[in-house]
Amino acid sequence: MMQKRLDELVEKLKKSHGAELQSVVLYGSAASGDFQEKHSDLNVICVLSQIGTKQLRDSEPVFRWWRDLGYPAPLLLTAEEIRTSADCFALEFSDILEAHRILAGSNPFEGLEIGDRDYRARVEHELRTKLLRLRQKAAGMMEDRPLLLRLMTDSVATFCVLFRHALALMGEPRKFSKRDVVEQARLKLGIDAQPFLTLLDLREDKVKPRGLEATPLLASYLKEVQVVIAAVDQLGRLPPLGETSPAEGDQT
Repeated sequence: MMQKRLDELVEKLKKSHGAELQSVVLYGSAASGDFQEKHSDLNVICVLSQIGTKQLRDSEPVFRWWRDLGYPAPLLLTAEEIRTSADCFALEFSDILEAHRILAGSNPFEGLEIGDRDYRARVEHELRTKLLRLRQKAAGMMEDRPLLLRLMTDSVATFCVLFRHALALMGEPRKFSKRDVVEQARLKLGIDAQPFLTLLDLREDKVKPRGLEATPLLASYLKEVQVVIAAVDQLGRLPPLGETSPAEGDQT
């Protein structure tokens, strides 16, 4: 069914945009092998030679049809925008470089390079931002156990994605299964995997929320997220490869 839908999408995009359509790229869980029909989206980038109101109007019927099927609207980009925005989209593009499928046209990501400094800063920024938002929302629902469990369940996939990027910064092979990422973080950083595994089980309907204590789960969840943030922050304090610290340079 997934491939049939993607084939239909490509045909509709070709009819709508003609020669202006340069590429159609599938990314995310459907490209990495972690797709789950109930929880995952079909994420698509549509690369056009130019994007203005005409192209937006041409896209409208296709995008409306795609959204009616329950999928997020494709992203519209030009090849030039992809080439010049690697620093802004360091996390997103690094995942795409690692796992994507070209559904039509050329590969707009071929030869794209992402700077290590931009990448590390974006990983830390996203981790800290998501932690702040989690705290902010949790503070308004501490007495509502079902809502608090739902908040954590909704956030765990995002933290797994960010943990994958954190581990990649540390030289670990990139894993796309959320459970594999959690295990990597346990082995590399010593985090307690249990809160993440519990939330993944809850997300995938492998356990029922009845009987789960939300507040202790939140406490351990927040603690382990902070462990990963501290590790990424420490990477930013190390000298670049090939350079020594002042103390090391003074040694004879």
